[in-house]
Amino acid sequence: MRRLALPAVALVVFAAGCGAPDGPPGAEAMPRGTLLIVGGGSLPAGIKTRFVELASGPDGGRILVLPMASGHPDTGPEQAAEFRDLGVPASSVTVTREDALEESSLAHLRGITGVWFTGGDQSRLTAAIGGTPFLEALRRLYHEGAVIGGTSAGAAVMSPLMITGEERRPAKEHDPDDQTDAFLSIERGNIVATRGFDLLPMTIVDQHFVRRKRHNRLLSLVLEHPDHVGLGIDEGTAVEVGPDGVWRVLGTGVIVIYDARRASVRPEGALAAAGITLHVISGGGRFDPGATPKVLAGDGE
Repeated sequence: MRRLALPAVALVVFAAGCGAPDGPPGAEAMPRGTLLIVGGGSLPAGIKTRFVELASGPDGGRILVLPMASGHPDTGPEQAAEFRDLGVPASSVTVTREDALEESSLAHLRGITGVWFTGGDQSRLTAAIGGTPFLEALRRLYHEGAVIGGTSAGAAVMSPLMITGEERRPAKEHDPDDQTDAFLSIERGNIVATRGFDLLPMTIVDQHFVRRKRHNRLLSLVLEHPDHVGLGIDEGTAVEVGPDGVWRVLGTGVIVIYDARRASVRPEGALAAAGITLHVISGGGRFDPGATPKVLAGDGE
C-alpha cells in the first residue's frame, strides 16, 4: 500500500468499482454462516423476521440471546420472548468471564442455530467472553453455518478492531464552551479501540451512525488503519453478510462505507489522505467489498 506525506486532507469520492485494493476484508476465511449486524434504535419488523428466518433453516432451529452488554436484567429474557413470538425456540443466558473460561459453558451453544447480542456497552461483552473458549466455540458455530446477529453494542463487537465509545482527548479539552457531546475532530490516537470478536474481518463497525453523527470517530480509525474498511450503520438498519461475502442492506436507514485501501495515507503526524472511497447505501442495496469493490444494484425497500 502506497503512503505519502500530504500537506492537507483531500477526500476524493471514486466511482463504484474503480480499481482493485489489496484484497477483500476477510478473504482468508469462508464461513458458512451469516452475520446480521444492526445499527441500533428501533428495529423494523423485517429485520427481526429475517434473523428468525436465517436461524430457523429448513429443519427448525434455536436462538440463544447473550445480553451481557446490557445493564438491565430483563433485556435478555424479553428479547428471547420476542423471538419465540416469531415462531422459533429462544432462550437467554448471561455468561460471566468465569463461565466463559470453563468448558462446561459450551453446553449453552449445543444445538444453537442463531446467536443474538443485545445492545448496551460493547466493552461488557468483550470483558465477559473475549479471548475465551466460549468465544472460540461461538466462532466455530458461525463458520459451520449459524447466524450471528446483534444490535448497537452487539454490532460493534463484530469487528476485529472494536470502537469502545471512548476518546483519549474528550471534546471539552478542545473547547470548554462547546456543547457537542464528543468526537469533535479527526485526529490520530484519540479514538479508543480494542480487540473485538473478529467475525467480520478487516472491517471497523460503528453503530447509530448517521443519527449520532459518528463520522469523525470512524474516519479517524480508518485513516489510522487503512487496510480496514469502515462500516457505519444507521439506526433501524442492518447489514446481512452471507457466505458469499456481499453486504446486503436491510431496514429504513443507510450504511456509510469509508474505504481507504487504495488511498494515499499520511503514515504519521496529523491525519491526512487522498483517494478515500465513500459509499452511502440504503435499504435494498448491496456492496461487494471484494478485490474490485463495488455497489451492486438493489431493489429498494
